[in-house]
Amino acid sequence: MRANTSERVQKHRAALKAAGMRPIQIWVPDTRAPGFADECRRQSLLASALDGQDTDLMTLLDEALADVDGWEA
Repeated sequence: MRANTSERVQKHRAALKAAGMRPIQIWVPDTRAPGFADECRRQSLLASALDGQDTDLMTLLDEALADVDGWEA
């Protein structure tokens, strides 16, 4: 006889727990929401404009990238 859905889920969760796992819940932005793309664009433009003005940040990033093989500034 085939187990119903809730029994299968319970068995699967028990197996994961036995393997040392634990459940968590993560809330992420709804990419389908109206205005999502516009808000991403707005924040990206703002961050880009501010990053260009922060010379200390640019120096830090250049120094960090110097440690990456094959990277040329």
